Amino acid sequence: MIGVDEVGRGCLAGPLLVVAARALTTLPDEIKDSKLLSRKQRRQILNKLSVCCEFGEGWVNVSEIDKFGLARALKLGTRRSLLDLRVQIDEEIIMDGNVNYLPKKFKRAQVLIGADNQVPIVSAASIHAKVTRDNFMIKLAKKYPIYNFEQHVGYGTPGHQAALTSYGFIRLVHRRSFAPVSTIAENL
Repeated sequence: MIGVDEVGRGCLAGPLLVVAARALTTLPDEIKDSKLLSRKQRRQILNKLSVCCEFGEGWVNVSEIDKFGLARALKLGTRRSLLDLRVQIDEEIIMDGNVNYLPKKFKRAQVLIGADNQVPIVSAASIHAKVTRDNFMIKLAKKYPIYNFEQHVGYGTPGHQAALTSYGFIRLVHRRSFAPVSTIAENL
């Protein structure tokens, strides 16, 4: 079975990451939705997952999100993650959510709301996606320290929105198709 989940959908900055996961051996008992784990717990579990799972990553950069919109970006990231994992068309796939972004050629694919906490292999994809994207945003924080990406990892927190108001947006980092970034871009 293949589990698919994404991270970064609602962010104002940074890429979208869709991850497909395949278990090679038994998954750790403490696995669950990444949102229910601390940063430290996610990293510890990911170390265990790296031994028992294969992962495929589907990165979608900011310019693609702005150009195609979020729905097409999710479809693109999903396709990329499945290609990266080399998923066969006859494998069973479960994706977290309520919209099927999976390519139609996969006949045994389904979506399930809450799969990231109900289906362990989807939880594995969720953890890998969260840790990997967070690490990307932490590196970005070193390049652009005034935005504090290491704290909010691109989400629209009050601190992030205050930095946007004070300093403006970063062209290749912030999603200009998302409010309030779009409002700031219009006023420049």
